[in-house]
Amino acid sequence: MTSAPLISVSELRRTYKVKTTGGWFSPTAELKAVDGVSFDIRPGETLGLVGESGCGKSTTAKLVLGLIPATSGKVVFEGKPVAADSKRAWREQRRRMQMVYQDPLGALDRRLPVGAQAMEPLDIFGEGTKAERRDRMLALFDAVGLPRTSVDRYPHELSGGQRQRVVLARALMLRPSLLVCDEPISALDVSIQAQVINLLKDLQEQLGVAYLFISHDLKVVRHVSHRVAVMYLGRIVESGRPEAIMRAPAHPYSQALISAVPSPRARGKERIVLEGDPPSPVDIPKGCAFHPRCPLATDRCRSEAPELRPFGEQRHVACHRAGVSITSARGAA
Repeated sequence: MTSAPLISVSELRRTYKVKTTGGWFSPTAELKAVDGVSFDIRPGETLGLVGESGCGKSTTAKLVLGLIPATSGKVVFEGKPVAADSKRAWREQRRRMQMVYQDPLGALDRRLPVGAQAMEPLDIFGEGTKAERRDRMLALFDAVGLPRTSVDRYPHELSGGQRQRVVLARALMLRPSLLVCDEPISALDVSIQAQVINLLKDLQEQLGVAYLFISHDLKVVRHVSHRVAVMYLGRIVESGRPEAIMRAPAHPYSQALISAVPSPRARGKERIVLEGDPPSPVDIPKGCAFHPRCPLATDRCRSEAPELRPFGEQRHVACHRAGVSITSARGAA
């Protein structure tokens, strides 16, 4: 892989003003949806972004694509800042980065044949003749494993897996260098999920496209990702190679997530059950945001927010007690 990042995200933040109580004249508070996220993705690489619902994964995806403006921070794509405030510049950049949504049926127009919908990006940007557009559409249908007889069918006439393949074909129509996949398989049956995951990997090998792959399923993320970033309450708390994190997670939150992954190797191992719910992003605790649920929390955790620091080889962790095992600490107690 080349050393130059395809996309570089630096200290990205997105906050919202929300009402704390009911009524027109109630005071407002700041909701921190994304709070200082940084990462790079290189050409042909997959970064898996994992975490609980509400941790800021989908907001990060929208910020990366320029669908919503950042409160602060920067996104640089192919050497240029993502121009969320400039329609013309942003439109040109969007040719090179596309999104694959969670619900393929919701992402497609039920009134149009899927072939016409797949060609729509070419129509919008005026690429090629009508015959050339159709040829490219057919070639991509072949690449994603769709029969050519499906071209004139409507979304409701296809299976969930076939619909997601249409969405993939449409996303690849302009030959992007980055696909942002936001929970792309969660709405599919388990048997179909494996097919789509294998398809994504095959397309990456053939086309060299990079992925930002967002999911709550660690098994899937481990299978598709070159690197993994674990998010909690708007921040990345651990990042590194998937095999290293799965084998020996250093952050207590990562340990809890991985302990919940079903595996034959996990037989006899203690499941780490976190107490309580994640704090509200409107009222983030002082110090480490995870400390109210962390069995390893100390006074330092309650008063000082940890920074994302290098930990071992090619890994970063934001934790004052990085590397301490929850199960070992419980056994010693």
